[in-house]
Amino acid sequence: MPSLSLRINLDPAGRIGPGKVDLLEQIAAFGSISAAARAMDMSYKRAWDLVEEMNGIFEQPLVAAKTGGRHGGGASLTPAGLSVVARFRAIERAALVAAEPHLAALQQETAAR
Repeated sequence: MPSLSLRINLDPAGRIGPGKVDLLEQIAAFGSISAAARAMDMSYKRAWDLVEEMNGIFEQPLVAAKTGGRHGGGASLTPAGLSVVARFRAIERAALVAAEPHLAALQQETAAR
């Protein structure tokens, strides 16, 4: 079955897609950028660069990171981060519902060969 992958261009600031949203969800789940990166088989530097990029795209930062120390570090999604994840997933669901009959038709056309 064909699938749909959504990327949202936020010109001129940048774009957000499933990879960045997955990273945000993993940060929320693990409370850590490094743990999220490990779960996604991604380098910490790559994850941190993506977090910095996303924090720069939006008016409010999406991730709040605490530096390590006596009580440890960690990271969490800000209210803006939670909102971006929820909105992206809602747009993704709506796009899939709208595209479903067309995806099914494409599948039938490819299966006919």
